This record gives sequence, structure tokens and C-alpha cells, in this order.
Amino acid sequence: MPRKRYIPEANFPFHVWARANNREWFGLPMEITWRIFSEQLYFIHHAFNVRIFNFVLMSNHYHMNLQTPDANLAEAMNHFQGEVSREIGRETGRINSIFGCPYGRSLLRTPGKFQHSYKYTYRNPVKAGLVNQVEEYPYSTLRGLLGFRHLLVPCEPDVLLFDDVERSLKWLNEPFETPEFERAIGRAMRRSEFKLPKKYEENI
Repeated sequence: MPRKRYIPEANFPFHVWARANNREWFGLPMEITWRIFSEQLYFIHHAFNVRIFNFVLMSNHYHMNLQTPDANLAEAMNHFQGEVSREIGRETGRINSIFGCPYGRSLLRTPGKFQHSYKYTYRNPVKAGLVNQVEEYPYSTLRGLLGFRHLLVPCEPDVLLFDDVERSLKWLNEPFETPEFERAIGRAMRRSEFKLPKKYEENI
């Protein structure tokens, strides 16, 4: 029996993000936009075997951590963004693409890098000043996982959260060590592979 080929894309998670065209908002009430994104995440989970760890929808962009065991990230994301764009276009009457550019992705090779990305994703609404606590934001898989609303997005079992919910929420609600470190994480997640400057390596 031939050995299974080692493919980084299949063996490690990614941080994935995309922003709306010209940084405009998606053009629909957030509840409707959330439904459209949730339905398409449900679809790519089943159709492309995408493992979804967490997802946060903002007014003009999203953040997500996922894994593609079948090494089909491009196919899954092209379908996802294409269908989201078409659905929002149908609802709003917009003709042009909803997204300003292709999705961005960053390979997360270690548990520490995944944890930084996971926390950054859930803290995005807090950083934007929309809520005071991560669990308050309605358009996040966290709120659904905690049982505060129905969640259509089929998330993977969240070991980070449910190992100790109280401690995990405290960790998520604590800011990163310094604003500079948080900015470094944001920049790292825009690289094809997550990589922090050497002075932060001990943190991963």
C-alpha cells in the first residue's frame, strides 16, 4: 500500500480572512449576512470536508480558522466566497464582486500559532469597540458554542474552550501582552505562513 503523501495544507490549520470590496460593509443587515455566511460554511464543511474551528463575521470582513484534510483549500474557499458573493448580490442587487480581493490565508504549524490566531479571531469585535467581552458578540461561533444562540456553522469540538470554559473566556478577554505584539500577530496572519519576529518566538 503506498504511503500517504505529506502535504502541509492537509496536516495543519489555516487562518483565513477576506474583506469586502473597498472596505465597504456587506450591504445587508448583519443578521441576514450572518445567515448567508453560516449556510455556506455548512455547505463547504460537508461538500469539501472543511474542518471549521471558529468564525467571526464583522461588518466588512471575516476571520476564520479551519483545516482542509483533503488539501483542497483553494477549491473550498473559491466556492465559499463565490456563493456568498452571489447570495449577497441577489439580496442587494449589486453586480460587482462583494469581496475586494481573494481570501488571505496563513498556515499555522504549531499549537501556539493556532492559539494566537484563535484568540485574535474572537477578540476582533472587542478590538473594534463593538462589545466589551468576546462572548457578547452575536456574529461569532463562540456565542453559539456557549449556547446563547442557534449555531448552524458545524464547528469542530473546541478543546481550547471547553477544557475549562471560565478560564478560557478569561484568557480570550485578556488583551494581548502589548499592542505591539497584537499588531505583530495581525501582520503574521497576512503571511502565507504565520511567522512572528524573532523577539516574539518564545511566545509561540
